[in-house]
Order: sequence, then C-alpha cells, then structure tokens
Amino acid sequence: MRWQGWRRSLEQAEDFELVLSFSNGARGRFDGAAYLGTRHGPLLEPLRQAGYFRRCFVEAGAVCWPNGLELSGARLFELSQPLSLAA
Repeated sequence: MRWQGWRRSLEQAEDFELVLSFSNGARGRFDGAAYLGTRHGPLLEPLRQAGYFRRCFVEAGAVCWPNGLELSGARLFELSQPLSLAA
C-alpha cells in the first residue's frame, strides 16, 4: 500500500510503541525501541526513557516530542508494521 497522508490519529500501545492511522485506511505499529536501537543523536537520547517517549504529540502531520524531534507521517508509514485496515 502506498503513502497517501495520514489522519493524525496516534495511540500509545506499549512503552515504545505507537499505533498510527493513515488516511488511506491503513493502520501501522511503530516500534520506537527498534528505531532507537539503530540510531543515535542528542535529540534521540531523551526518547530512550519511556516516560519521555510517551510525551509525543501530532503537529502539522508529524509526530513530535517536546525537544523538537519530528518524524514525518511519510517516514512513519515506511517504518510501521501494517495492522488491519480501519473500518
């Protein structure tokens, strides 16, 4: 399924997991622990604490954290494991 934007729907699943709903009807699970396990940098360090990771919010189509880190909807679509289609 190709990227077509997203509905800005975000649910916290487990400590480092997000469930995202995309505008094409797809849903995906983003594994933040796996993402953080392969990347490093000063903006990512606070996200290694579950409490900080959960402080994410949606702004202008991106998932953001208070320190200024943003992951675009398109990138999250690429990184997410597909779930069942939304009804």
